[in-house]
Amino acid sequence: MSDSAVVRLRPRRIRKTCWALAAAVVVLFTVVGTALRGPTGDGMGTFQRGDQFAMIGLGVLIAAGILMFTRPWVEADAKGVRIRNVLGSWDLPWDVVRSVRFDRGSAWASVELHDDELIPVLALQVVDKEHAVEGVRALRALHADAGVSTPTPG
Repeated sequence: MSDSAVVRLRPRRIRKTCWALAAAVVVLFTVVGTALRGPTGDGMGTFQRGDQFAMIGLGVLIAAGILMFTRPWVEADAKGVRIRNVLGSWDLPWDVVRSVRFDRGSAWASVELHDDELIPVLALQVVDKEHAVEGVRALRALHADAGVSTPTPG
């Protein structure tokens, strides 16, 4: 790979699923919210306009929580790899990375550091099949091109 090669990857299937689910949640809570009218049953309370807005707002908040799962991405170049997951981000030079892994049975790829820490790469998920495989291969090629020597256990 050339020195100017930059790999940028995002998950595909989870993003589509989350956007569809978030839209469905907002629609559902809007329908339920607008249907809240009149008495609350045998009690003395009645549903007010504020209750309707609160139900719709709750749907929007839940949808925003679902959309947090669309955040993951990974970007790498000759200098290192930058990973953003649902919660947390890492900016790692290649010299701290031992390997890029995608273990059998794992739901997503990971980056193994020389201190044996594993950082999940949620942008490369098994459900994305060939897209994830190509992404791991591209990251491995950049890691190999960085010329980082892997220390042998002593």
